[in-house]
Amino acid sequence: MSGLFITFEGVEGAGKTTVLKYIADQMELSGYEVITTREPGGIEIAEKIREIILDTKHTAMDGRTEALLYAAARRQHLVERVIPALEAGKIVLCDRFIDSSLAYQGYARGIGVDEVFQINQFAIEDRMPDLTILFELDPQVGLERIHDNQSREQNRLDLEKLDFHQKVYEAYKHLKTRFPERITAIDANQDLSHVKQVCEKTIKGFLK
Repeated sequence: MSGLFITFEGVEGAGKTTVLKYIADQMELSGYEVITTREPGGIEIAEKIREIILDTKHTAMDGRTEALLYAAARRQHLVERVIPALEAGKIVLCDRFIDSSLAYQGYARGIGVDEVFQINQFAIEDRMPDLTILFELDPQVGLERIHDNQSREQNRLDLEKLDFHQKVYEAYKHLKTRFPERITAIDANQDLSHVKQVCEKTIKGFLK
């Protein structure tokens, strides 16, 4: 039996990590076997790569180097954690996946969406998500949320100017049009409890 691979995407501060945890709890209460994970990270090797990518001291990192590091972390995470869980029939809820690379490095960094997609095709071997929940939020609001959240760890991407995050937001809108059969958008400007309910309804509808 094959499981389901569901990813959560959006700009910084969109609330996807919080909602993902809520969805996992609700699905487990409904009897589903669920694992939660994140990118970059999720397993030891990928977490070490994450430390390199997101270190606020590494501001000199080249955009293509960044893209390659994300792809490397993604490959290891996929073969070590995601694929075994899917083959065991579990539902994998992942905080970010390939769409983040297409938006952040491909579009916002100006490398090219197709170019970054090709890098990641080598890494994932056509293993795309079954469903992607896109949390749509005004980047300015997202950055304000991050600033107000004292418990959140600041990473290198948080240091980027608003213009960069606006490009990420634009990229996600393009990706939603490019992959309409896979990406479902949710208005993350709403109250968090409402966003949780909408996300839960969307995933339950997909599972049916």
